[in-house]
Parts: sequence; structure tokens; C-alpha cells
Amino acid sequence: MTLKYFKILSAVFFSLAVLIAACTKPGYPDKKVVVLGFDGLDPRIVKKMADEGKLPNFKRLMEQGSFSSLKTTLPPQSPVAWSTFATGTNPGSHNIFDFLARDPETYLPKLTITEVESPRSLKIGSYSIPVGSPNLIAYRQGTPFWEIVEQNGTPATVLLVPVTFPPDENATMLSGMGVPDILGTNGTFSFFTTKPEDEKKTVGGKIFVVDRFGDQVRSEVFGPKNEFLQDKPTVTLPFVSEILGDDKIEIHLQGKTYPLSVGEWSPWIEVEFPMVKYVTVKGILRFYLVGVSPHFALYMSPVNIDPTAPVLPISNPKEYSAEIADKFGLYYTQGMPEDTWALNELRLGDSAFLELVEFIQNERVRLFKDELRKMEKGLLIATFVSSDRVQHMFSRSIDAENPLYEGSPHYSEGKDPIALVYQYCDKILGTTLDYIDDNTTLIVVSDHGFSTFRRVVHLNSWLAQNDFMNFLDSSEQESNEFFENIDLEQSKAYSLGLNSIYINLKGREKFGTVEPGMELERVKAEIIAKLEQLVDPETGQKAVKKVYDTAKEYSGPFVKNAPDLVVGYFDGFRTSWQTALGGAPKAIFEDNIKKWSGDHLIDPDLVPGVFLSNKPIKVSDPGLTDIASTILAEFGIEPPKGMEGRVIFK
Repeated sequence: MTLKYFKILSAVFFSLAVLIAACTKPGYPDKKVVVLGFDGLDPRIVKKMADEGKLPNFKRLMEQGSFSSLKTTLPPQSPVAWSTFATGTNPGSHNIFDFLARDPETYLPKLTITEVESPRSLKIGSYSIPVGSPNLIAYRQGTPFWEIVEQNGTPATVLLVPVTFPPDENATMLSGMGVPDILGTNGTFSFFTTKPEDEKKTVGGKIFVVDRFGDQVRSEVFGPKNEFLQDKPTVTLPFVSEILGDDKIEIHLQGKTYPLSVGEWSPWIEVEFPMVKYVTVKGILRFYLVGVSPHFALYMSPVNIDPTAPVLPISNPKEYSAEIADKFGLYYTQGMPEDTWALNELRLGDSAFLELVEFIQNERVRLFKDELRKMEKGLLIATFVSSDRVQHMFSRSIDAENPLYEGSPHYSEGKDPIALVYQYCDKILGTTLDYIDDNTTLIVVSDHGFSTFRRVVHLNSWLAQNDFMNFLDSSEQESNEFFENIDLEQSKAYSLGLNSIYINLKGREKFGTVEPGMELERVKAEIIAKLEQLVDPETGQKAVKKVYDTAKEYSGPFVKNAPDLVVGYFDGFRTSWQTALGGAPKAIFEDNIKKWSGDHLIDPDLVPGVFLSNKPIKVSDPGLTDIASTILAEFGIEPPKGMEGRVIFK
């Protein structure tokens, strides 16, 4: 070969190499990473049960790789924590600070994950014709790491991770927490009963007192508001429950019949709500027959979005939700389907609730195993939340100091719901370990741990009794929800949400009273100093471990949207449900008598999450902020500017 031809060939090969390099994304194309998320899994319980031989797969992974507690977020709330998991940033950068936020113009609460705006409409007589599709506003900011993985040429599949509605466009995704029911709520159940005294205010559902005519009870399924037809604001579907004896009925709904026995869940039932001619909205629901005699009592689940014809986007690509249904049948699409409020309000019993949880778990495990089997490369994330829901509702089974303690013999060995749900998580981990190979990095995380919830703290009542909040009618010395009896024009601070205190700041709140600058700092300092000394007079225990000034704790472009203070409680205490919605009862403390008997909305140092992996780690204090950077590093991808976490593997 002459020197001339050698130079020509060298130039050709060099050009090809440059072209290939330019067209190839950085990273490791055959790498696999599997992330298992278990909401609320507590490292102390995992360690104890693993040491006792009750979690063999967790034990196996601890011995093969690494196990550590995982620093959670401030506050340790699921939407806050999973947003940090996704983006690798603190709340000041991803904009999720609490389950609820306040509108500074109205002081009313609003959900912080997503808002659904109705489409514009053209009015013709009594008709309102929609123009375009509903506008979905996602409040979580920042880029989730799975989108970065996809953008670098590696496939990513994300199953039911909280705060993923609407679904991201750059990954295969089925959305999790945030997906509403057909009414646009987080989940509104219905309860039909012939017992007149049952018609009372309830949380999380609607109670309908119905009449029995012979062997028939007539009722209605309430559907979405009819934005199209002004003279019929809500679409309803009539149905009849035909009583066949003391323990059986038949439900007749939209031309179909569904037999149901007492203590039995129905299969999925498909319904269609007619909106205008040729336009229907499809939903799916399930019934549970509580009783027939002496009183008829029928529970109906929130009407879920039908995955085969979703009225709102719940997956990416859009057809993914229908493909899952084609393969496995209908399934819960609602982001928080475990109906904790129905159990709290005694509309479902313990056994019915646990059957529901198991049903949902099995739906989700089937999907995860299918994606695990198909996985050849890339990223697979799946989140299971039953561990969180069961601990919320059944901590009363293991905490002897809880007002509703129901220990032995009711929860004897092998029947404790909390132990059983941890063992269920262990089985999911075992399945995962059986499928992965030497080229797979496995990461197991939980967003926070758990504590007991014995005593309620009415934070607005404390603010009022310490001269930070004024009543309109001082003779009442209490207020219903939404600050009904609060003089906001004379108040310095108020609480709304589950860990948050806002200063009534001039120029920000509509009726602001506190000047920015020195006065703001003085009011915050006074609240912190006094609240950290709060003692429960009944127990003699301090209630608050630390009050955090968010201006010092958060960083990023959205700190302006944060509450001014975040309350970190000691074990056993938690903000009241009334406080969360702007209520202020007369007392500051009272017993928690709800079945919701466990919680994690306390000081973050007291409820760390779980971290396990089949790889060793190099840091002693991993946190949720580190997960995104660590996973990107597994694919050889440089974390983007603004991602705060460290790479925790050796």
C-alpha cells in the first residue's frame, strides 16, 4: 500500500470515527438499572424483621450489597420527597412543599401537584361546546432523571411513581399519585344506606340516605360536572339494588346485572356518562356490600378514569394505559386508590380495606413483573405504596399507647397487617432479585420512614392563643375550616397544610399585616422560640422538636412559594386535619381517635427512609437528593447543572 492510499484510508476511518462519535449519545448502552420504590418503608422495621429472619430477600440484599437509612426531605411528605427523588433537588427548586398550598389572594387551600383547567367553550343557547382539551398544569418543576436518561439514548420505563401526573413525555410511563378520579378529586367514595342517622358530614366521600321500596333500593352514580349543558351541571347514572335475601343483592346499572354478597367486592364495572350527543366520558368502579339487614349499606369506590379510553392523559404514550388493560384487564388508575378515608369514616371495615390493598398490590405487581421480564437494557422504576397506607391505618395494632390500640390477640403472630405488608414487599424484592443479572444495578428506596400518631396538634389554635391570630367573633374563640371566624386583617400568621405556617406578609398576602424585613424576621423568631417550647399538658411531653425557617433551609427559584416555617414534631404528634384546612378548634391538643394512627409528618431526622443496593456505597449519609445523580452516573451521564446530589456508589 502506497503512502498516498494509506493517507486516504486513514482520513476515511478518521471521518467515520468522528461521525460515529457525533451521532452516539454518551453512556453505557447495555446497562440496566432497576429501582424499587416502597413508600413509607422504615429502616428500623426492615432491620429488625430481617434480623429475625422474616424478610429473607432484604437480608440477602443487605449481605450482598449495601443497606443504610436514607435522609428524607423537609417536610417528610410523600409529594415533597418523591419530587426530590425525581429531580435531585430541594423543594426550593422543584416547587412542591406540602400536600396543600394556599392561595395568597383567598387564603384557601389548593392541591400542589396538578391543576386541571377546563377547556374554553363556545356557548349556543343552553349548550356549551368545548374548544380544545383540558389544560393540565403540573406544579412540580425541574427535569426528572428518567427524562435525562431517555434524552441520552437509553430507554426508561416509570411505573406509578408519585407526582407524575400529567405523564412526562420522554419516558414510557404510567402515572401515579396525582391522577384524579372522574370528579377531578383525589378520590371521592359514595356510601348508600337506609340508616337515616348516617346522613352526616364526612371526609373523603359522600353519604346518600336512600329508601327501600319492597326489595329494591334506587340510587345514582354521580359523574363529572357537565360543562357542556348549563341546565344539568352534574351527570348521574341511575341504578337499582335488588335485594335477594339477608346477604345478597343484584345491582342493575346501564343494562347489566352484577350479583353481590355481603362482605364481597364486585369486579370492575364499566360506566359511561353521556355529556352531549356523541360525547361520553368513560369510567370504572367497584362496589362493596357492607350489609343488607337491618340496614342496607353499600360502598362505591371513586369512579376511576377508564384506562382504555382515558378522559385525561394518564400514560405515555397515550395508548400504554390501554395496552396494559388489554393484557391484564381493568385496573385502578386513581393516583391514591387505597381508600383510607372510607376506613377512617367507618364505611369500610379493616378486612375490606386490607382486601382492597391486596387487590391493588396484585394489579401493580403483575405489571411490574411483565416489564421486568421484557427488560433488555435501560431503566425501570416501579413504586409500591401499600406499605405507607397500611402503616397509616394500622399502627394502632402495634402501638400500645395509641388511643385505638388493638394489639393481641386481635393481631396475633402472623396476622399483623404491618408485618404482612413488609413481607409482601420482601416477596416483590425476591422476584426482582430472581430476574436481574450481573449487568443490573438494583436500588431499593423509600421516601421516608414511619412513626405513631397519638396526639393531634391544632396549630391555628396555638397561633390564636399566642396572639399571632385573631378571631372575628372573640366570644367564640374557635373557627371552622377555611378561617371562617379568623380576622385575617388583624392576624400575623396562619397555618394551612400539614406542616406549614405562613406569615401574613404585606405585599404577598391580600390582607398582609407584617412588614417584610425586620418585622418579618421578628415574628418568625417569636413563633420558633415559643412553639419549640410547646408541651402537651396531658402527657407532659414536648410536641415540637424544631421549627424550620425555610429561607435558611431551601434554595432555588421557587423559595418564594414556600411556607415561611415548617414544623417538625416529635414522635406521636401531628398537625390536625382541621388545621390543614384552616380550622381552629378551642383546644390545642386532643387524642387522635381516627384509625389513621401512624404518620411521618414530623421532624425529618426521626423518619429516615430506606436505601439498599447490590452495589457498595461510599458515603455514610445518603439522602433522597443523591438518588438522581447516582442513577445518571450508572449510565455514564453527567448530572445537569442544578442537580444537587452526590454519586453515592464506590
